[in-house]
Amino acid sequence: MTLGPIMLDLQGAELDAEERELLRHPQVGGVILFSRNYENREQLKRLVTDIHNLRSPHLLVAVDHEGGRVQRFRDEFTVLPPCRFYGDIYDQDKKRARRLAQHAGWLMAAELRSAGVDFSFAPVLDVDTGVSDVIGDRGFHQRPEAVADLAHAWMSGMKQAGMSATGKHFPGHGSVKADSHVGFPVDERSLADIRSFDLVAFERAIHYGLAAMMPAHVIYPQVDDRPAGFSRIWLQQILRGELGFEGVIFSDDLSMQAASVGGDIVERSHLAVEAGCDMVLVCNDRPAAVKLVDEFETEIQLASAARLVRMHGHGGHHWERLERMPEWQLARSALDPEFHLV
Repeated sequence: MTLGPIMLDLQGAELDAEERELLRHPQVGGVILFSRNYENREQLKRLVTDIHNLRSPHLLVAVDHEGGRVQRFRDEFTVLPPCRFYGDIYDQDKKRARRLAQHAGWLMAAELRSAGVDFSFAPVLDVDTGVSDVIGDRGFHQRPEAVADLAHAWMSGMKQAGMSATGKHFPGHGSVKADSHVGFPVDERSLADIRSFDLVAFERAIHYGLAAMMPAHVIYPQVDDRPAGFSRIWLQQILRGELGFEGVIFSDDLSMQAASVGGDIVERSHLAVEAGCDMVLVCNDRPAAVKLVDEFETEIQLASAARLVRMHGHGGHHWERLERMPEWQLARSALDPEFHLV
């Protein structure tokens, strides 16, 4: 069985009967976890193992684990600083900032891999212009060249730990005020302005080997009247055609308010897949998830399925072994001044 184009969420800390049935459906290919799905590391490991055991090849298990405001698992995990932490240091000491970003990417990925999680939707490649509250300190820096440099270091750390990186939110969410979770962001800038600013970090990340991309639920009317995640111009013509991106394209959550311009959940999913998304996310709306699995009809593209399989995590350590590794001790002590070995 190949991986299907739908990623769903779960209601609690273990799979219920309905979820087991949903996740076995051939149109499903992944699961995204949230804080409600986490009690402790051992419970998380059991949950991920249960999900992986449902299918072969196993379903992708993902999470948003950037650090700062967006880190779903905290107790018993290293609490990571927001990406702006590295950007602030970058202004004083670029080498140290890159080293810390690499430590953080490795630490985040290694700890998640110890529980079997395949990947985190990170890093954020949006440039923080001071306009967007939803981005804010989630962005590495206010200059795209610095974002690209720090993201490269973060991605290198993830790769060393056996995890692929996902850049978000293409082509850039940092210059609009509205939050796409609850509003309808519109960026009135020209394509030329976006190219010379926001796209710098995305293009460089692609050259650095970025494995996956998540487009923004933002409309850029001077380019297309559809949000980027529903736009063939952004995803096919610019991202794949001009920037040469060959990795996975994940939609952002199609339950978000800004995605509602695409119709009901089935219509939104068709628009996203037709625009070029390999996998669509539906979160925090179980009736919509059930409706989508029941009604979504699309032929699974072999190219998409092949790209998705490459997002499976590699390697991994038991937590006890991880804690004894010099790399873990160094990364933890570098990012947490209060960390001391017992």
